Amino acid sequence: MKHLKFQNIFFLMPMLFVAILASVFHFKIYFEDVLALKPATDFGLKIQPLRIVFEPFLGPLLFFNRSIYPLREIFIALLWLLLFLVSISIFKSFKNKDFKRKRLLQIIVNIPLLCAICFGIFVIILFVPLPNNTIVNNSKNDILVTTHAHTEFSHDGLISQENMWKWHERNGFDAFFITDHANNKKTLEFAKKQQKEAFPKDPLVLVGQEYSASNHMSLLGLNGAFETKGLEDKAVIDSVHKYGGAVIINHWFDGKGKDKEHYKKLGADGFEIENVGSDLYYNRDTFKTLREFCEHYNLIMVGGLDFHGYGRACSIYNAFNIPNWHSLDFDSKELEILKILKSRSQDKLKVIIYKDRTFYSDTNLILQPFVTLVNYFRTLNGVQVLSWLFWLVILQMLYNNRKKIPLQKDLILPVLAFSSTLLFIVLALIYHFKGIEVKGYSKVYAEYASLLGSIGTVVLIYILIVIYFRFYKHNDHSVIKH
Repeated sequence: MKHLKFQNIFFLMPMLFVAILASVFHFKIYFEDVLALKPATDFGLKIQPLRIVFEPFLGPLLFFNRSIYPLREIFIALLWLLLFLVSISIFKSFKNKDFKRKRLLQIIVNIPLLCAICFGIFVIILFVPLPNNTIVNNSKNDILVTTHAHTEFSHDGLISQENMWKWHERNGFDAFFITDHANNKKTLEFAKKQQKEAFPKDPLVLVGQEYSASNHMSLLGLNGAFETKGLEDKAVIDSVHKYGGAVIINHWFDGKGKDKEHYKKLGADGFEIENVGSDLYYNRDTFKTLREFCEHYNLIMVGGLDFHGYGRACSIYNAFNIPNWHSLDFDSKELEILKILKSRSQDKLKVIIYKDRTFYSDTNLILQPFVTLVNYFRTLNGVQVLSWLFWLVILQMLYNNRKKIPLQKDLILPVLAFSSTLLFIVLALIYHFKGIEVKGYSKVYAEYASLLGSIGTVVLIYILIVIYFRFYKHNDHSVIKH
């Protein structure tokens, strides 16, 4: 009885921890106007019902996906998880009076299985579409637009045009430019299908292209034959302007292009002031310098979503002030967006970013996963806390009745690792056949198909060997011995 009470207290502790962080130290998620550096009060948050139901399983994954430095932070977090699981196994082994060298060998054999499970979590976070939080537009005249996104007709894209459209619809956008690298023909075909009502007109598909020269540029409003091959920066920008389009310098702050004065002289219409394709923030001194430069020379500033079909959940939006948007026809809608960009009317364009944590630098990321986990619990609302409490009670009940549940403990890790392996192989097959469909365009389909397929095959063989020696061969020896 005393042991059971101790178990109940043990499970009550995380419940209390979650409740205190979510209430006493609550951090309310909001949307920030990047240029005004204050909350964008006309925009609210929508939390998907599926996420709430399975909050303990989906919530942490989505929160880590939105990390400021996602690739590095997720990797470090999974290393900590691996270290924790291995440490627990070693601790239990030494605690057991019957500890033998055989048990230590079993732990060593389990490490690759744990690595496969951790890599499976990594793949889920970055490649599997999860029910992330979305924006609610409560403004009267603002419409949400993406100016930078890539489909599978880009060498680095991993999403079809149809799924790109669905993604923007799910994330609350009214319009989006597809800016595939060195290619606008496929986007033009897709946009024309929409105009012929092959699929709904909301959100609106707009034609662009990312041009790569001294710096990447988004060429927006390319509604006809357009060719950049063999042209210099100046000629490309002039050509876009000649046909009524706008030119935005992409992620200039990554330091790979020429100085900002160079692009101003070429006639570019503006710069991306934020880009969430990799890290959420760059150096704030550089941000300030670029912002002041754009304000001084009246250059438009936009937010670059830079979405490729994988990676971070939607975190940035361009809010264009266009009254009576829904009553406009296709051409008028596009013209209104381009007019704001070309006239550089910053008062009619807000850059909005999703904020669920305070800013921190990347100087000490080794301990950041623990801070991120605490911050995650701080963002939960009442219903999400109840979801946590519900699943913790279920977990406690299963733990208290574990002896009544027929479960082979040594099978848990191989089964979880096999599930991860199955995910790798399924994704590898999907990417392989998708790569064949768009041969000559996306290169990452083949790259990820090869990577995931190779890892999946190696891990699968390893799992089968482990199962054979751990169960079948062991059972054979038991029968012979008996």
